[in-house]
Parts: sequence; C-alpha cells; structure tokens
Amino acid sequence: MTRAALLVFSVMLAACGPSTRTVVEQPLAAPTIDTSLGVGDSFEVRVFGEADLSGLFKVGVEGNITFPLVGVLHVEGLDAQAVSKLIADKLREGILRDPQVTVLIKEQTSKKIYVLGQVVHPGTFSYTPSMSVVEAITVAGGFTGLAAKNDTSVTRSELGKKTTVRVPVADIGEGKARNVYLRPGDIISVPERIF
Repeated sequence: MTRAALLVFSVMLAACGPSTRTVVEQPLAAPTIDTSLGVGDSFEVRVFGEADLSGLFKVGVEGNITFPLVGVLHVEGLDAQAVSKLIADKLREGILRDPQVTVLIKEQTSKKIYVLGQVVHPGTFSYTPSMSVVEAITVAGGFTGLAAKNDTSVTRSELGKKTTVRVPVADIGEGKARNVYLRPGDIISVPERIF
C-alpha cells in the first residue's frame, strides 16, 4: 500500500471511530436534498408574457432580492416553488391579474465547500449534512506529500464577517483532537509544509 493510500485510509478510519458506528438492520432511506436558497445562490424567474419581469437574480447577504415592481423580497430558506408563489402573490397585489411565474435554480453556491492547497484534487465539492473537515479532505483525495496537515485552516463567512480557524487534522486522525464539522460555503486551506 502506498504512503498516500495509507494516509487516506488512516484518515477514513479516524472519521469512523467507535462513537460514530451504527448498526443498521435495514437499508437507510435516501437522504433528502436541501434545495432551499441561501446567500449567493442564483435563480432565474420567468413571468409568462412579461419579459420585463423575467431575469436572473442572486440572493444577497441579507437573504433578499429586489424584484421589479414589487421591491425587496426575502427568499433565503425558500425553495423554487415557494419563491415562485411568493412572487406571483406579490404581483397579484394590483400589478397583474393572474401571473404565471416559474423559478429555476441556476447555482447554489451556498451548498458547496471548497478545499484548496495541498490535497490531491483541490476544488469545489458538494456539502453534505454533518460533513467534517476530515471527510472534506478525503473527498478531495487526501493530503499530498507536501501538506502541513496540522496547519490546515477553515474559513467561514457569517453575516458578512469572515473567521479563519486552524484545524490540526493530523491530530484529529490520531484521536488527539476533536473533528471539526463544516457548514456550506466553508473554505478548507491546506498549506505546504516548510522543510
């Protein structure tokens, strides 16, 4: 077994420690996919017969969009169907008699995590509920031979403020530190070690 494969295997074993084992006697149901909108997500609105009211919108920092003739609408946490109903209801209030509104989600950046630096496959990955930093690094192919594992950092944006925390991933793999759980939009950075 190569050194890199052994490292990935070790990280995977650490993520499956005794406290997380579950005996399943029947197949688990497929996980539900969260399609609700979050900050930074983009979606297209089509209002039948009203080209001026159709277009692409992006959810702002406060979870809002500004829709023509209606004004500010809070859409964070709503799915495409709920946004469609909200816009149609607002347009019915003295603007259009029977608006037919379709909403198509284009991009959900709020449901992604980013793994950068000294991992085998740096990039953007889909967030899954209860995803840990160890799992994210495993999804990115594990560390490269040049990784400074204990200097890994997680950067998180909340209410427009960025916070960066150092995460000792090698210590987590050895059971010396607690695993860190991620949120959508987190950025995991693995620097190169200094020889």
